[in-house]
Amino acid sequence: MTALTQDTVALDAVDRLLVNDLQEGIPVCERPFAQAASRAGIDEKEVVTRIERLLEGGVLTRFGPLYNAERLGGALTLAALSAREEDFETIAETVNGFTEVAHNYRRDHDLNMWFVLAVETPERIAEVLNEIETATGCKVLDFPKIDEYYIGLKFHA
Repeated sequence: MTALTQDTVALDAVDRLLVNDLQEGIPVCERPFAQAASRAGIDEKEVVTRIERLLEGGVLTRFGPLYNAERLGGALTLAALSAREEDFETIAETVNGFTEVAHNYRRDHDLNMWFVLAVETPERIAEVLNEIETATGCKVLDFPKIDEYYIGLKFHA
């Protein structure tokens, strides 16, 4: 697992505009960054370069589509386990080896490993959690979503 650093990356007005703009969606077309480039007053190559810099600097942790698993017939859940410190990396590798694990985070808590499962069917959640318990020897706690909220991050340009 990669730890996030506390290094900061300075965002200029164009970076802030791009982050705000790209959260609204990217068109599915031959030149998907053309609209964002035009609104930012830069070319498409500069849009890609800036996105790469923001990813490398940790300002953005991912860049890609978000799928609504439930609308596709699947399901999501948040899960956690307590991994012994001396076994943490091995257990993280085991957990991450499951294709259903979408994210995995280390936390400073008794439950020190938290991860999100994205599965094809709701029934698969219990199956995968049991498989992870068997593979790791750790009790896995399931924290299913009750309500969903979207919180956007907008910068003043």
